[in-house]
Amino acid sequence: MITVRNGFFLKALFFFVTLSFSFLSSTTFAKQFEQGVHFDVIEGKPSNEPVLTEYFSYYCRHCFNFEPALKSLKTKLPNDMRFKKVHVDFYPGKDKSVQQALTRALIVAEHLKTDEAINKAVFNYIHTQRATFKSEQDIVNLFILHGADGDNVTKLMTSFPVKGKANAMKKAQEALSRKHVLTGVPALIVNDKYKINLSRIDGNNFEGELSELIQYLSKSPK
Repeated sequence: MITVRNGFFLKALFFFVTLSFSFLSSTTFAKQFEQGVHFDVIEGKPSNEPVLTEYFSYYCRHCFNFEPALKSLKTKLPNDMRFKKVHVDFYPGKDKSVQQALTRALIVAEHLKTDEAINKAVFNYIHTQRATFKSEQDIVNLFILHGADGDNVTKLMTSFPVKGKANAMKKAQEALSRKHVLTGVPALIVNDKYKINLSRIDGNNFEGELSELIQYLSKSPK
């Protein structure tokens, strides 16, 4: 029979074991990821708020294949972390003006709150339908096929705020390229401070380990 005194002892023991396990788990978690292996530190000022940034190109097949994992990953981000997509314009062999138009299209789609649909449509247009954007109007036509007003999209694509955001993306891309941080896509950056080495993530538990690494880095000292 367990007496009151014994019951108190068991509760205290359970609390101690739980606390010890929690400490060991957090220690193991912290040691699981290594700088220079799973992530690299970027020189410069970190972001003021937690943010996960994906640098990508619609022309990149790896970015296209990464989309399902990314969609799942976004649902597992810390509650205070926002997600941001940055489209690059350095994909080899593709018209730079069209790449820059696709950057503005991403911004317009976010403004119209149709970014998920347009993002999927652009990827499918290039990689599934094997079609080619030959002009900015081809991109506008894709918006129209998804229910948008063509004249409004055209106006937004050439508007000062959209061009300003596109220029900001361009500057961020160039800054990381100069530091030899952004050498290819897709690339994931946490808090503008840590670049994740996607090739070192366990392929057998890719989404799970990637999610853990992002959470770990989001809490790392800035």
